[in-house]
Amino acid sequence: MGNNAKSKKEEALLYHSEGRPGKIEVVPTKPYSTQKDLSLAYSPGVAEPCLAIKENPDDAYKYTAKGNLVAVISNGTAVLGLGDIGAMAGKPVMEGKGLLFKTFADIDVFDIEVNTKDTEQFIETVKNISVTFGGINLEDIKAPECFVIEDRLKEELSIPVMHDDQHGTAIISSAALLNALEIAGKKIDEVRVVVNGAGAAAVSCARLYMSLGVKPENVVMCDSKGVISVRRNDLNPIKSKFATTREVNTLTEALVGADVFLGLSVANVLTQDMVRSMAENPIVFALANPNPEISYADAMAARKDIIFATGRSDYPNQVNNVLGFPYIFRGALDVRATTINEEMKIAAVKALAALTKEPVPDIVAAAYNDNNISFGREYLIPKALDPRLISTISVAVAKAAIESGVARKTITDWKAYAEELDGRMGRDDKLMRAIRSKVKTAEPRRIVFSEGDRLTTIKAAIHLINDNLAVPILVGDAKKIASILQENHLNLDMKYVVDFRSDAEKGRRQDYALQLYNKVSRKGVRMSEAVEYMMHRDWFSLMMVAAGDADTSILGYTHHYIESLKPVRQIFTTNSNTTLAAMQIVTTKKGPMFFADMAVNPSPSVEDLVNIALMTARTVRSFGIEPVIGMLSHSNFGTSTEPLATKVAKAVEILHFQYPELLVDGEMKADIALNKKARNEFYPFNKLGDRDINVLIFPNLSSANISYKMMEILGGAEINGPILMGLNHPYVHLIPEVASSRSIRNLSVIAAAATIPTK
Repeated sequence: MGNNAKSKKEEALLYHSEGRPGKIEVVPTKPYSTQKDLSLAYSPGVAEPCLAIKENPDDAYKYTAKGNLVAVISNGTAVLGLGDIGAMAGKPVMEGKGLLFKTFADIDVFDIEVNTKDTEQFIETVKNISVTFGGINLEDIKAPECFVIEDRLKEELSIPVMHDDQHGTAIISSAALLNALEIAGKKIDEVRVVVNGAGAAAVSCARLYMSLGVKPENVVMCDSKGVISVRRNDLNPIKSKFATTREVNTLTEALVGADVFLGLSVANVLTQDMVRSMAENPIVFALANPNPEISYADAMAARKDIIFATGRSDYPNQVNNVLGFPYIFRGALDVRATTINEEMKIAAVKALAALTKEPVPDIVAAAYNDNNISFGREYLIPKALDPRLISTISVAVAKAAIESGVARKTITDWKAYAEELDGRMGRDDKLMRAIRSKVKTAEPRRIVFSEGDRLTTIKAAIHLINDNLAVPILVGDAKKIASILQENHLNLDMKYVVDFRSDAEKGRRQDYALQLYNKVSRKGVRMSEAVEYMMHRDWFSLMMVAAGDADTSILGYTHHYIESLKPVRQIFTTNSNTTLAAMQIVTTKKGPMFFADMAVNPSPSVEDLVNIALMTARTVRSFGIEPVIGMLSHSNFGTSTEPLATKVAKAVEILHFQYPELLVDGEMKADIALNKKARNEFYPFNKLGDRDINVLIFPNLSSANISYKMMEILGGAEINGPILMGLNHPYVHLIPEVASSRSIRNLSVIAAAATIPTK
């Protein structure tokens, strides 16, 4: 064993063994710290739900974890690429499956290893324990027994049962197939398909392809002995259903002129010559793991027009079952489906295929270190870390279950259900959803982007258009924008582009220059300077707003937020001493928090702190939230007389005197501000009482910046902003030029909402 292989082996063993052995644990979901808690959890209190379930078995979904509990069950006869290693040896894989269920869909799992190869014994075991679970995920069971086991359990149980090795690969590869056919310009009912492999996954794939429209007579399946043909007399009942009448005997012969190759077999069985013999734009899914039927390099070298997928994560188009099973079970559980039927599987296929065509979130691009992910030959199916999968696939599956009549629970508010799904995964952001809802119900606002020729801005603009959230105006070089669109396979009408330096915009530049001069001539700006400013994207963008050609603007800045405010101050303020400040929305699991000042005032004065608190309170109220403000310091209510602490204390004194209705107090340390129990115990005189603080005003820029960055990196909070405050109209917001398109989108929605008049 080489050093590298040895290192990987040791790393894997350490991962599974260090700390608490294994990968999953049981965590209590109810209080258990007092004797009363324990008496409710067990005897005597537990008798009440027991009696309720005895009267109405469906109450098990109400009083127990059954509705969110899946059994991952295996006998270890076909584990990964390891084969028949036995039930106990397969346990790490089953635990891993449990981890994926929980991580991707918040589904709890008990892994169960059944130590028998006897089909009847296995079926009987699963049936006897099935009452515990809301669903059964069969795993790593060899063919043909897996077909018998799944069919029997689906027939005899009234909960969802799925053998993921079969159907997971079938669903994911089917989505890839639909998109590949679209790219290749081929019709599904006309293509010829060659399947190499006749195990559980291969059979299930072939069946699902046929359900989607592939004609049975156009499918040739091969096993280790060659083509499965009507001329062979060694076929089991499963294989015989795929026996072809064509006069071909080998994989090589079968592939001549074929449109699609699906490999679920062994490494290196597909040669370059075989690929070259296929039809134009051949679709090759080489899914053998860990090494595909043909290597990525060889496949790419064989044909320039190839559309290629593997089961590996280090190449494009990974056919990964994690794209399917967590979300399919999530949707099935949430409507208490009695089975996972063909309609639900096809719904998952179509939802996956459609999602691939949507602009890719920046979080996905960052995870895969690729900013050029877009629908095409190298992106046929979504990436495994795409956060949209749960709401997209689970909703589609749940709808299909209801429409096909296998659901025992009905969902009517699909938007609320999708939001609930996002909330399960820690992405519950009610505030941003509320802001988006407000924007969608109003006339789309015109937002001008000074950095219109950046990929992230363009992606954000496409999202805003597609969701009818705003009318973007992209300021930038039209040729550069067109090139970016082409390179990234994006579509955007060029009517949204303003090539501000072009001759076509000369008249507008002159008009804006005159308007600017009339505004700022008494601030030391000459007409010649105003004309020159119009060749600068920030000034031009701001004048679009000032002239009424846009409702608000998003300016990009590099390192110096304060420097970037100079044109803003010139155009939109009458006093150079006007207090401006920036606020960040920090989304936490407990709800939104509002931090200020995050960008403008390095060392705010007492007067600045008062103004920042008032501006932040107004902004928070505009979101429909009552502000409860903590003024932060390193001191608690006078415990320090250091100037920084006394400055904050003086600001609080002014706020209490002049604005007694405002819920604000301090100066406070962060732990006291955020722990109302400790705050009331040690400082019972505080004005905030039992209210949770949702606004934090920082004593200086350094502490503010450090805090929100730590919340983002260590706390996993999502940061939205910065929101510029202090102007008499929300004309402009500034965002770093390195910001993701998600950040730009969110700030755009916030900016748009701020311009909508209150009814």
